[in-house]
Amino acid sequence: MTFPNTFATKEQMANLAAKMFLEIEAVKFRPNDPYTFASGLASPVYIDCRKLISHPRIRSALMDFAVATLYREVGFEKFDSAAGGETAGIPYSSFISQKLKLPMVYIRKQPKGFGKGKLIEGEFRKKSKSILIEDMATDGGSKIHFINSMRKAHLSVKDIFVVFFYDIYPSAKENIKKMRVNLNYLASWEDILE
Repeated sequence: MTFPNTFATKEQMANLAAKMFLEIEAVKFRPNDPYTFASGLASPVYIDCRKLISHPRIRSALMDFAVATLYREVGFEKFDSAAGGETAGIPYSSFISQKLKLPMVYIRKQPKGFGKGKLIEGEFRKKSKSILIEDMATDGGSKIHFINSMRKAHLSVKDIFVVFFYDIYPSAKENIKKMRVNLNYLASWEDILE
């Protein structure tokens, strides 16, 4: 992967990402019948990040933005692997790990119940540095399981990356602080509104 001498600014990438979400109608509004997230929280707006994987040009641009964001915000040599959370984080982890030239693993929500019964699939070295990659974050609660599973398996994790962060739920920042991780993202609710 080649980069120009400078990256686009965080604001430029966020604005372009928001335009891409809107262009493919990944932003859904339902003010009279709010969406309910896995956390139980309600929202009149849903950002369908899963829709992004079906649009190769948009997906490619967003993954370039993701890598630029990680290089700028975290560093160039900070990770030994990328981890995707089941299920929505798996494709994004795959795309980003490919661009970063890193091995990839994924974390199950619960063991399969047969075979080896592992929570983390793929190969990794204990005490290696990994990043959790997901499609989006609302209150950050679902990330707790993935982070705890990674740490229990002796992976060092200090960063999370999501394509979209709602940034409207006060509990999000509290949950992220409890996990002792940094949240990195491309776009937030504020960017969609601009």
